[in-house]
Amino acid sequence: MSPTVLQSDHLTSPGLRHGFFTRQGGVSEGIYASLNGGLGSSDDAQAVLENRQRMADWLGVTPERFLSLWQIHSADVVRVTEPWPHIERPKADGMVTNQPGLALAIATADCGPVLFADAEHGVIGACHAGWKGVFTGVLEATLAAMEALGAKRNQIHAVLGPTISAKAYEVGPEFYARFHDTDSALARFFTESARPDHFMFDLPAFIKQRLHDAGLSNVQALYRCTYGEPDMFYSYRRTTHRQEPDYGRLISAITLVPAA
Repeated sequence: MSPTVLQSDHLTSPGLRHGFFTRQGGVSEGIYASLNGGLGSSDDAQAVLENRQRMADWLGVTPERFLSLWQIHSADVVRVTEPWPHIERPKADGMVTNQPGLALAIATADCGPVLFADAEHGVIGACHAGWKGVFTGVLEATLAAMEALGAKRNQIHAVLGPTISAKAYEVGPEFYARFHDTDSALARFFTESARPDHFMFDLPAFIKQRLHDAGLSNVQALYRCTYGEPDMFYSYRRTTHRQEPDYGRLISAITLVPAA
């Protein structure tokens, strides 16, 4: 069974391959069924490696060049020049490269996976855009790192993959206050929930606005809710509500195709 993959026409180019992998098309079982790519999950390690092999094959790279980060909800970004062993993956939440044949793979389970490409100048990026990383600047740091490799901001395309939607993302008063107290204009990303003093937070809209504010005009979101489509996506919040012990991770990845 081949992986089920979502794509965007914003990242369709002869020099690029990309995919927002769903949870379908792998070998994991139980709560991890089936295409769990999470190296940090408690799933069977060999199943995870087989799943990642399938994703790497789909992208046209070897497993050793299918690279992930140890994600820490930061604004830290690394430049990728060569493969690393998965047990030595750097702690960061964004990565960029101009090296063909290296796949940049982001793991998520409600947070926003953002893939970037300037196909004209041969520079790509990927970042894990949870609220904390977006709040502290991971999107802007990824764009700056791409520019350092020769990308032009007005030619960078960014696509937000499956992410928890506002209708599923309830937060408490402290969360709202953190945003409002920083900038009262950020209140527009919140609506009141049915519970007193609680709010529904629109993470996809927040991500898209930060990208636009950073000077990108080519921004797209797939608008697929990880919480609301259990057959397609893993969700940390859904797992928490179900009181399950762990959860799988979705992988979103992009690579530059080597010249023939």
